[in-house]
Amino acid sequence: MTAGNNDLPIRLEPEEACPPSTALVVGFQGAALVLAPTVLNVAIAVRSSGLDDTYLTWSVFAALLISAAITALQAFQFWRFGAGHIVLTCPAALFIGIMVATVTSAGPSTFASLVVVCCVIQVALARWLPTLRRIFTPVVTGTVTMLIAVSVLPIAFDSVQDLPAEAPPVAGPAIAGMTLLVLVIVTLWANGPWRLAGPFIGILAGCAVAAAFGLINGDQIASARWFGIPELPALGLDLTFGREFWAHLPSFAILTLVIGIKTISDGVAIQQGSRRRPRAVDFRQIQGMVSVNGIGTLFAGLAGTLPPMAYSSFSLSLINLTGVAARKVGVGVALVMVLLALFSKLAAVLLTIPGPVLGAYLMLAMGMLFVSGWQTILRDGLGPRRVLVVALASALGLGLHNHSTMRDLFGNEMGGLLDDGVTIGAAVAIGMTLLLDSINRHRSRLEITLDMASLPALDAFLNRVATRLEWNETSTLRLRAAGEEALASLHLQENHAEGSKHPRLIIEARPQGMMVVLEFVATTRQENVEDQLAYLADEAPVPTFDQLSLRLLRHHAATVRHQKFHGVDIVTIQVEGST
Repeated sequence: MTAGNNDLPIRLEPEEACPPSTALVVGFQGAALVLAPTVLNVAIAVRSSGLDDTYLTWSVFAALLISAAITALQAFQFWRFGAGHIVLTCPAALFIGIMVATVTSAGPSTFASLVVVCCVIQVALARWLPTLRRIFTPVVTGTVTMLIAVSVLPIAFDSVQDLPAEAPPVAGPAIAGMTLLVLVIVTLWANGPWRLAGPFIGILAGCAVAAAFGLINGDQIASARWFGIPELPALGLDLTFGREFWAHLPSFAILTLVIGIKTISDGVAIQQGSRRRPRAVDFRQIQGMVSVNGIGTLFAGLAGTLPPMAYSSFSLSLINLTGVAARKVGVGVALVMVLLALFSKLAAVLLTIPGPVLGAYLMLAMGMLFVSGWQTILRDGLGPRRVLVVALASALGLGLHNHSTMRDLFGNEMGGLLDDGVTIGAAVAIGMTLLLDSINRHRSRLEITLDMASLPALDAFLNRVATRLEWNETSTLRLRAAGEEALASLHLQENHAEGSKHPRLIIEARPQGMMVVLEFVATTRQENVEDQLAYLADEAPVPTFDQLSLRLLRHHAATVRHQKFHGVDIVTIQVEGST
């Protein structure tokens, strides 16, 4: 099934039938992709938290089972849960730093309670995604992602010295250096499956150097059972909700929202990479994807391990290598991961990996995460206002991290818990975003019903917008025509829905330079306008009556984007103008 290139055409789309043998073979490849990050992320977090080997073995076992369950659930759609795509899931590296801080200061039971609360936050995010999308912008999530990467890097460098006391001083840097060197070489020059196997190759190289220093202990591997369930450590939830719980809750909430927003971005990429022909993104499936990840977070809290997170890079790599995007592959991945979780000997092998190897892996992972955050910020452009948000949030987040200022303000105990740079930077970024959005004096809003009888009110509204911007007559007519055709398209499709009434329609006009962004928010059930515009390119040049408004809308608007959520549809169009 594995191909030698990274761009095979899609042979099986998500809804198409997939033979069980194909699902299992591709599922084995998917499980191999997520095995290393699953074990390594958990091992780094648990070891850095100072927990014992019993807790470590259990956490890896639980993380594999949770990742398997969530990957399988994502392959289906039940009500508002599930993505209906191949969504490979691993423990979230973003939570490594906060797990270490929480377990060290308050214990594993407080960490477990906070992770359980994060489940509620993710499900709420999925429910209110149409509203929260304006707050957690790419600038906010990208800035927080970069701060997370910087805050976790000290853990990586501390792991380089995580060796027995009798080890020579040069052992840690030598092991970590070799691991990084091999990881970089494989990433730069390998292709196809060899590139995906880069983490394993780098780990083997680092372990070889560690063995040369006599730092590999084979007794743990020899004494481990071949199959079985590991010993259960002392787990539990701290329901006293003490001071440490409330002090750490803002950081957990922010990281959970960041994971939710990242899940949305990954879901968009997975949808687009799973089709032979491009389609508009169905945000109802994205909401289902976030909700299922919230269920995985609940399981992780009860099991006392890192919460899961979707990784589009692994999912798309698997699809590109095999050409198979059928959702049944998610079940195949889950079956293989369950078998790997029960294979105790394999877990014992992976848990003997030395600390410097784990540290090197984490260095590269956090470096990639930092770059990912910066790319997220640049996604929608970086104007002067966004530069101000990034600059202030980064400066305060990095400068006040573990600084005495918070202790001076809130005392040693509470201040020591509140001096987290990620929390500070996120609060500043969100506050600045809300402030800049509120002072946009040129933004206008109109509320009407989704009915052609509302056209005069819409036309007068758009005429006022164009007059305030001092647009010329041609641009004003273009803006009014675009608004009229958008209303007509939405109304026509809504009339085709059974039992349709006239829902509320909110129109917001936001000037951006020499362009106006019109946002139509309605509770409709129509087909995706963006998809219909794409289909018109392949149809006859003479449009039908139903297609006329769509063709006119495409003519007047620079861009048209339709986001379908559960219960809410948002159509965003951009109209260019001149004075």
